[in-house]
Amino acid sequence: MLQRKAYQRLMEWKLQSQGHTAMLIEGARRVGKSTLAEEFGRNEYASCLTVDFTHAPDDVLAYFQDMRNDLDTFFLYLSAYYGVTLHERNSLIIFDEVQLYPKAREAIKQLVADGRFDFIETGSLVSIKENVRDILIPSEERSLALDPFDFDEFLWAMGEEPLSRAIADSYERLRPLPDSLHRKAMRLFREYMLVGGMPQAVETYVRTRDFHQVDAVKRDILKLYRDDIAKHAGSARRRVTLLFDGLVSQLSKHEKRYSLSSLDTNARMRDYDDAFFWLSDACVTNDCVNSTDPTVGLGAYADRATVKCYMADTGLLVTQALADSRTTEDDIYRDVLLGKIAVNEGMLVENVVAQLLHAGGHRLYFYSRSSRNDAASTMEVDFLIVSRYPNAAMKPRISPIEVKSGTRYRTVSLDKFKNKFGQRVGLEYVLHPKPLTVAGDRRYLPLYMAGLL
Repeated sequence: MLQRKAYQRLMEWKLQSQGHTAMLIEGARRVGKSTLAEEFGRNEYASCLTVDFTHAPDDVLAYFQDMRNDLDTFFLYLSAYYGVTLHERNSLIIFDEVQLYPKAREAIKQLVADGRFDFIETGSLVSIKENVRDILIPSEERSLALDPFDFDEFLWAMGEEPLSRAIADSYERLRPLPDSLHRKAMRLFREYMLVGGMPQAVETYVRTRDFHQVDAVKRDILKLYRDDIAKHAGSARRRVTLLFDGLVSQLSKHEKRYSLSSLDTNARMRDYDDAFFWLSDACVTNDCVNSTDPTVGLGAYADRATVKCYMADTGLLVTQALADSRTTEDDIYRDVLLGKIAVNEGMLVENVVAQLLHAGGHRLYFYSRSSRNDAASTMEVDFLIVSRYPNAAMKPRISPIEVKSGTRYRTVSLDKFKNKFGQRVGLEYVLHPKPLTVAGDRRYLPLYMAGLL
């Protein structure tokens, strides 16, 4: 299995929980939840038993109904059916795709209280109403959101762990990488943008270095998402489909806020709330919300009627953008990689920064204000995060982030933001293709450091 940072989080859960909680791994389809859980079970326990609810027969499902109050028999029958010997306090039981059988999720309370084994659940679309409306969600459940591979994980998969460590050291010391390593890191970062972070796509690229084969994998995933929309989105299906299909055109614009009028002249945000929620909750998109009066606690001033909707995986966005025919050949990807074919570079770099900030645990916010009468107040800052400010005894401050795809640019909005909000603002960041430099509280970081913020 390709190395994942989430593995360490599972280790921490196992050691801290000591069987008193179960772990729910949530994430998009094909993001590697089952693979991670099973690899963890094989490595860290004497035995691992997986109940896959996409294939579980009626006999196994009946165990959860008929033997809920007879756990000795329940575990005996599970062990016998799957041919796995269970060892008290040294076996892991995995409920894979648990959203397909909510009664198993509800049973976690009793199973954890029994204390004999550890439990991990995996699920896609787990928190959507249709999957939880008839059950009591167990309080003994902890959750882990699994994102697509971040850039570090991509470098590990490519056998570039030393470069990953060098980038982290450069960021910590605020010392730029040598030019040769910077060029190498930027080349690999561009490859990462095109491949994306879906595990099967990364594995295919590592094995073949063939973008055409990677593209075929990503097209299969996009088809799966479309099938999920048709199957699970219910009465919101048409609106969800319109939003999903419009992602590329919306992100291609200079102002990347989702303009519903491009879908329907009479569209209103209140009509599309459920559709935005569906895509975000299914981990297909990452929503970035306007914080109208940015301060620590950005969500307190979130204007959810003004939203930028990023694809959760940039590689999938690339495939959407290049989907002019049934396949996209390797040479087309390589021409994009080398800059011989023009694509909207700003769209891709802003999307990948959103992806990496989300993977790093940040909720996504931006700042936008327009005033015809006050040019000094008209600005748009791509992202806002809260970080500790060295010049204020490490107290938290707002850090504005501007993303630049080219080497020639201006930072007008960042300058205006600092002037307007003054002491609320801590470190400022410009993410760009050039090497690291520092100018006072403003740090100019290469794009490949976005995941370190």
